[in-house]
Amino acid sequence: MINQRMGTTDWAMLLLLSFLWGGSFFLIGVLVAELPPLTIVTIRVGVAALTLWAVLLVGGYDIPKTFKLWRAFFMLGLLNNVIPFTFIVWGQNHIGAGLASIMNATTPLFTILIAGTFLVDEHITPQKVAGVVLGLIGVSVLIGAESLAGIGLDISLQTLAQLAIMGAAISYGCASVFGRRFKALGVSPFSTSVGQVTASTLILLPITFVIERPDQLANPSLQAWLSILCLGVFCTALGYTLFFKILSSSGATNVVLVTFLVPVTASFLGWLILNEQLHSSHFIGMAFIGLGLAAIDGRVLKKLKAIAS
Repeated sequence: MINQRMGTTDWAMLLLLSFLWGGSFFLIGVLVAELPPLTIVTIRVGVAALTLWAVLLVGGYDIPKTFKLWRAFFMLGLLNNVIPFTFIVWGQNHIGAGLASIMNATTPLFTILIAGTFLVDEHITPQKVAGVVLGLIGVSVLIGAESLAGIGLDISLQTLAQLAIMGAAISYGCASVFGRRFKALGVSPFSTSVGQVTASTLILLPITFVIERPDQLANPSLQAWLSILCLGVFCTALGYTLFFKILSSSGATNVVLVTFLVPVTASFLGWLILNEQLHSSHFIGMAFIGLGLAAIDGRVLKKLKAIAS
């Protein structure tokens, strides 16, 4: 049975995951100047797969062997890497990163709807819906109203790009629900990470070589290689191990709350590393996100009700 209320350890892992995935934006910013999008994604998951396989073999972990399990890994790789990564990369060619981030932050909403429909122990509640709405408001305020420029109802590339980002959010929601089955199959979060990134690499390799021909690209700089190594080892290999650990203990709805925290940690890292300014809107947005997380977690509301009574 999944614990719907996260403990201190799960919150700590979620915060660490948000820093890893928030930091990935800085690394990708270095890479896009030298490499095309699919090549970046393929090397990223490839490095993660090699890293996790090395740890698996050295650590003596069980190697997943059954066809049923690998079929599930390939489905998870499609839902959690190939489809959303491709949609996001294509979408961000036509809309701003801020608008894309806001739309990607709808992931918890779709996850609540999908999990509430297909999982017996993750019900849709007014408290969860209210928390998601507060979180979405927070992300919108944090990123800024100017990021909403380009939203339209006309059938244009911008509209299709917005739909692509929403499609990525739905795919992430489906992946979080689908990933729940691995605990029931007795597969550890670490082995699930290994299977997912391995399957994603095998899917993406032929697609990338056909579309972008990375074998004909100029050799990237040392800075780019260091960035892709950090992206693969820390943001992907370690990141997805944490993701599946939280998923196995706290459920699909709770693990995707990281999409609310990523803009917060990215803003903090921008201030800390790049000397970017933090404005009042950042703190207001963070406050809304905090309220949303508290609403979904439920413990603060429960204590307030106890005090009031």
